[in-house]
Amino acid sequence: MAKIQRALLSVSDKAGLVAFAQTLAAAGVELISTGGTAKALRDAGLLVKDISEHTGFPEMLDGRVKTLHPKVHGGLLYIRGNAEHEWAVKQHGIPPIDLVVVNLYPFEATVAKPNVALHDAIENIDIGGPSMLRSAAKNHDHVTVIVDPKDYEEVAALVKATGDTTLELRRKLAAKVFARTAAYDAAIAAHLTKEFSGGATLPATLAVSAPLAQPLRYGENPHQQAALYGKFAEYFKQLHGKELSYNNILDLTAATALIAEFTGDAPTLAILKHTNPCGVGQGATLREAWDKAFATDRQAPFGGIIAVNEPLDGPCAEAIAEIFSEVIVAPSFTDEALAVLTKKKNLRLLQILKNPATAAPWDVRSVGAESYLLQQRDLKRTTAADLKIVTKRAPSEAELKAMLFGWRVVKHLKSNAILYSAADRTLGVGAGQMSRVDSSRIAVWKAGEAKLALAGSVVCSDAFFPFPDGLIAAAEAGATAAIQPGGSVKDPEVIAAADARGVAMVFTGARHFRH
Repeated sequence: MAKIQRALLSVSDKAGLVAFAQTLAAAGVELISTGGTAKALRDAGLLVKDISEHTGFPEMLDGRVKTLHPKVHGGLLYIRGNAEHEWAVKQHGIPPIDLVVVNLYPFEATVAKPNVALHDAIENIDIGGPSMLRSAAKNHDHVTVIVDPKDYEEVAALVKATGDTTLELRRKLAAKVFARTAAYDAAIAAHLTKEFSGGATLPATLAVSAPLAQPLRYGENPHQQAALYGKFAEYFKQLHGKELSYNNILDLTAATALIAEFTGDAPTLAILKHTNPCGVGQGATLREAWDKAFATDRQAPFGGIIAVNEPLDGPCAEAIAEIFSEVIVAPSFTDEALAVLTKKKNLRLLQILKNPATAAPWDVRSVGAESYLLQQRDLKRTTAADLKIVTKRAPSEAELKAMLFGWRVVKHLKSNAILYSAADRTLGVGAGQMSRVDSSRIAVWKAGEAKLALAGSVVCSDAFFPFPDGLIAAAEAGATAAIQPGGSVKDPEVIAAADARGVAMVFTGARHFRH
């Protein structure tokens, strides 16, 4: 077995580097390094050769050119045992480099800073690092390459024991390199596209790259493999409970998007099931909001997801604890709330660290056939000034409040969506039906099951009423006002039906389909 003779180390993240380099030096490996990395190794008492001494060419252009040299890439790329390659490197005095340790300039961390200057972003685009990584990874039959400090320990153990690494490990590390450089390039492309286009232009190529955050027990069903990727931990912190499932994550992110509609509003609580709101309430306290939300549907919340728009307190926690819930999501939890809820060992408690609904301007969905859909997130907010009154009777102040409350909720129901609402609570919910009339019937039936009167309520429809029958059904159920986008060829007939029944109706001019 050949042994590692020479290693090139050039890193931004120096965690664990010195201990790893000490293991290499103890195994007789020559260390080559650059700039700050070389200084850190020398400060630790290690013998290090500067890259300029190795190449015979100075670092230049503020360090932009230092490793882009045949003595670096030739030493990495030549095939050991290949007579032609061996002759070429001998003729040109290119010694082998058997191990490369590189982690890249912190581009992602730089552009994550608020109001980062374009110049700073550009300067943090690494050129030499990805080039060395790719050269070493391509020639992984002979060269070991490390891009992640987490791999130091395994490599160090093998070098200490045998002086070399195994082909199996080199293959694993090479694949990791190409995943990292792909993610790095994707981050650069995404940032520059946003900078140069104002963030509105659809990318010519959709590059999606996200690190594995955690494997999941299974997907939507036990026979499906699943995992979570990306920066989930930057947005949510799990405080208690068993591991999140695939469905939990879908539900809690839907719940967080809904409750974000009420940021800074009165205490608001939402209960969701299978990403659909089944009850939303507002009150002077979260306990009062819970009572209103739970009253909408006392069956569906079993095993549901609960989200609140302010710190969850003890009285509300005590009420919630009376039923079985899967997940509770809140900006924070008081000590009293934690004392109550942590008694349920399986209940997952998540703190919202930052709002994921506005984290990125785009939604990406896989549609199979190696194809994806990309769209802007539906972050449109509707205010009273956006409403167009289309009936003879204008809505009362109470009806207007109920419209604006219900419109924020119906936006998060699966289409076709019909919601009956008061000014501070949902009354009847119908979602995901093939017919808008069917959704209305379900919402009326749900309100009846909950013994909630719909007299004087507002009906909210996520898309226009295609025929008068939906509006008529709502009026017969007790709704006195309606809010909908408008835009149907039958709008005049729907308006006439509303006028005939004394229903006040407004158009928003914005549809909120959710498939």
